[in-house]
Amino acid sequence: RRQRRERPPRLDVMQGEPAPTTPQDLTEFVKNLLEQMQQRFETMSEQIVGRIDEMGNRIDDLEKSIAELMEQAGVDPVEANAAATSNA
Repeated sequence: RRQRRERPPRLDVMQGEPAPTTPQDLTEFVKNLLEQMQQRFETMSEQIVGRIDEMGNRIDDLEKSIAELMEQAGVDPVEANAAATSNA
């Protein structure tokens, strides 16, 4: 169930804008480029944190489900854990 990634837009020079020719143009170009990179980094960071949170929630749900199944089966979680570690 993977989401399809959208490609980021190409940077200024590649979008048909003329290449910087003066030091001021180059400074502005670099400034804009760094701002774009910072925004992309922030977006990626937010996505990663969101995925980690989602994964943590899934693990919590899985642990609850396992505990419920063990309870339904009449298995003591402490004894099952001790048996699993002694067999390892």
